[in-house]
Amino acid sequence: MTTLFNYVPHPHIEARKASGPPKVAEAVAQVHGSGVFGRLNAKVGLRITIIVGTMWAAYLFALLAFISLPSTIKQHSATVLVLWLSSEFLQLVLLPIIIVGQNIQATAADARSQATYNDAAAVLEEAKQIQAHLEAQDAAIERIVATVCQEKA
Repeated sequence: MTTLFNYVPHPHIEARKASGPPKVAEAVAQVHGSGVFGRLNAKVGLRITIIVGTMWAAYLFALLAFISLPSTIKQHSATVLVLWLSSEFLQLVLLPIIIVGQNIQATAADARSQATYNDAAAVLEEAKQIQAHLEAQDAAIERIVATVCQEKA
């Protein structure tokens, strides 16, 4: 007796095993290119982001902005004060704070992505176990059917 079902694994399974989860280096190559200048741009950009994306940079930028505040106040102009607030204080201070928040969100997203990847790998292994169980059941059913057919004959 032949089995009615032949399990064929999806080709993506082997590709996933070979490549593993996506990596930052792959994203760098996609964004900036894989050449020397692309790698240099990515390295410089990442280093500056790491430095500017700290609360210490936000504190330093706030200090720098407050150094110019007294001369701004002496001008007795609401327009100049609004200009100082928007261009010097808010832009300087909010930039690193926003980067800090984005870094936290990116870290959480990376953790979620890794967990999803691990979950998918676990589900795949469970599906393989189910497939093996079904194959064992198919073999047992085939033996039962063969035995019943022999007894009837």
